[in-house]
Amino acid sequence: MSGGSVRANGLDFAFTAAGSPDAPLALCLHGFPDTSATWRHLLPELADAGFHAVAPAMRGYAPTEVPTDRRTDPDTLTADVNALHRALGGGPDAVLIGHDWGAIAGARAAAAAPDRWRRLVTLAVPPESVLADAKFDRAQVARSAYIAKALLPGAERYFTANDLARLRALWHRWSPGYVLEPADLDPLLATFAVPGVARATLSYYRGLAGAYSDGRALNPRVSLPPQPHLVLHGRDDGCLGAEWAERSRGVLPHPASRVEVLDGVGHFLHLEAPEEVGDLILEFVLPGGPGTAGR
Repeated sequence: MSGGSVRANGLDFAFTAAGSPDAPLALCLHGFPDTSATWRHLLPELADAGFHAVAPAMRGYAPTEVPTDRRTDPDTLTADVNALHRALGGGPDAVLIGHDWGAIAGARAAAAAPDRWRRLVTLAVPPESVLADAKFDRAQVARSAYIAKALLPGAERYFTANDLARLRALWHRWSPGYVLEPADLDPLLATFAVPGVARATLSYYRGLAGAYSDGRALNPRVSLPPQPHLVLHGRDDGCLGAEWAERSRGVLPHPASRVEVLDGVGHFLHLEAPEEVGDLILEFVLPGGPGTAGR
């Protein structure tokens, strides 16, 4: 694998890549609190299957440029993703794969520019419109208590104190069967050691709160893209309950779309079961995969 950087939507994005730049683009988007290292198992598999697999450090996550904005709304992330498609030379055969916040950004980008993305895979976060009733569900409100803390003054210090102890606790709570490896923790420590990163990454939640307040986050037109869409979720996910993924069945518009809930794994399912998750993704995104030929 190799590294590089590219200018997109006004920021310099650092990325890790595998495969020929002339191959169809497979853009892999990470979430919170994570880094592009989360895709270390999948990138080589995608490259071997004939893709130019690229995992950028998302907006605000060093070594990508840290913006000065105090709020990163979902529309900005949507623009980032589609600008990365252009900057990386993507064509209509490109595919999107997103985990957590990367799932939100990916779904919105695919809905906003369906001619650019042939297929979409989202992990650990179902379509936003499916989550409309989550605020009324006691179990999910308890799981999401960290979001309220992210909105408070001093949240940056709260989450990053003692060598990211509270961020590491989130990993453990969300994926109780997974132990953080040095390949996860070392990039995380290095990223959050950069001034401004904690504020920039927590600003996603401030932006999302604004989007929910005016209804933009629940609009099916921005979160239910028309492409074939694979929704993957861990049965033991401690961040978003698997029942929300199950509710996606019958909601996704394309007939080739699928929902798969995997037993024995949690929120970071692509790290907990890399072979199983990789096989499901490759089967779905390869041309001639499930559904209409070539889509």
